[in-house]
Amino acid sequence: MVERSAAGWLAGRFLGERLSRLRLPERREPPAPAVRTAVVTDSAAALPVEWTESAGKAAWFEVVPLSVMAGDDIFSDGPEAEAALAIALAEGRPVKTSRPAPGVFERVYRRLGEAGYEAIVSIHLSGALSGTVDAARLAAERVDFPVHVLDTRMAGLAEGFAVRAAANAAAAGADAEAVAGAARDALEGAQVRFFLPSLEQLRRGGRIGAAASWVGTVLAIKPLLAIRDGQIIPIDRIRTSARAIPHLRELSLDDARRRSEPKLAVHYFGNRPEAESLARELAETLANGVEVIVSPLPAVLAAHTGLGVLAIVVTGRETPAVTSPSGAL
Repeated sequence: MVERSAAGWLAGRFLGERLSRLRLPERREPPAPAVRTAVVTDSAAALPVEWTESAGKAAWFEVVPLSVMAGDDIFSDGPEAEAALAIALAEGRPVKTSRPAPGVFERVYRRLGEAGYEAIVSIHLSGALSGTVDAARLAAERVDFPVHVLDTRMAGLAEGFAVRAAANAAAAGADAEAVAGAARDALEGAQVRFFLPSLEQLRRGGRIGAAASWVGTVLAIKPLLAIRDGQIIPIDRIRTSARAIPHLRELSLDDARRRSEPKLAVHYFGNRPEAESLARELAETLANGVEVIVSPLPAVLAAHTGLGVLAIVVTGRETPAVTSPSGAL
């Protein structure tokens, strides 16, 4: 057995120390950017649970619930409100909705301001359909730091997609102007079209708008409606559900095909199997990995549409129309 010399041992130790110094440091992920802007919205945005599970844990994100009165009971928007509303509608009992009080928004804003955020972007349901955005504006005037209140002129996931875009910008460390800009970009060209078995709930809730002239023939038609400029407008009258829903699907598909990266959602209330079937048809027709989210309509909106509603939301940047140069064939 050959003994290792002292010189050899020292040389080995020296080389080992030198090599250890040359080792690369452990790779570490860069720290997440500090959030500068808080985001607030309302429950009419219909945010899916999987979105709110992560964002809802963030101190800089808050969803303020609207309220639903089913019979004599008042519920904050959520699963319990949806269950109570479905029973009340099935039994023909009166239902009402109400906006959050300005004081509710004020408390949320003050908490976020005291937490050290530079500003707040507050994104809300159409002011033509609810006083929620007005309550947010009143609250913003009562605090001494910047609160940017945005009226989406929309509802459901048309509002929700804008909230997600704003939240993503905020999480990346954007300032309030950029966060609000991300929401506005997501709203550009957004469309909500929906089918109702009856106009009765819209009539009772006073949200019927330009479709009021159809009430006299409510039993003879299956109305298709849309949200335009913040208000509910009629787009077509069809005699049967069997014809109305395919027409709703085709209108939405034509719209989605005009967008480079369309985002779609199907809302329902009390008729999930129909919504899932409609979503599959949309996704299979569009292909190319287009996701179609299926989400129940929040109780605060379903109180005005009734059971059996199907709504399709289409958003995404529209592809510019290709035009021929002057004189070209």
